Amino acid sequence: MVIAVASDHGGFELKNKVREHLRKRGIKVVDLGTDSEESVDYPIYGKACAEAVASGKADLGVVCCGTGIGISIAANKVKGIRCGLCTSVEMAELTKKHNNANMIALGGRTTDPELAMKIVDKWLDTEFEGGRHQRRVDMLDEM
Repeated sequence: MVIAVASDHGGFELKNKVREHLRKRGIKVVDLGTDSEESVDYPIYGKACAEAVASGKADLGVVCCGTGIGISIAANKVKGIRCGLCTSVEMAELTKKHNNANMIALGGRTTDPELAMKIVDKWLDTEFEGGRHQRRVDMLDEM
């Protein structure tokens, strides 16, 4: 499995912690930037990560900005992406179970790093339920 990660300056520190956490789980990680806390534009990084997932260069993606909101909006502009902003473990579980999210977004300024790792783990360890949810995911993918 390959997971792409990306962030703006507001999510830089959390992205780095997520990257290392994923590597400790034995997952190959592709870091698409940013490389510092110098101010950058989150749409660039949300799009880059989403394109890596949509193209198959990565299986999944994790993006971070200050709140996770802006970068999740940017990622969801890329066809084939279902990026869920997760602020709790329950949201991480449900975004995979019900939405088959292929990306998640986290807030570097709003999410404690310990909680963020629990969110990432729950998302990765949860299976998509399919069934009635598949029809809805198909509808999203057709948009």
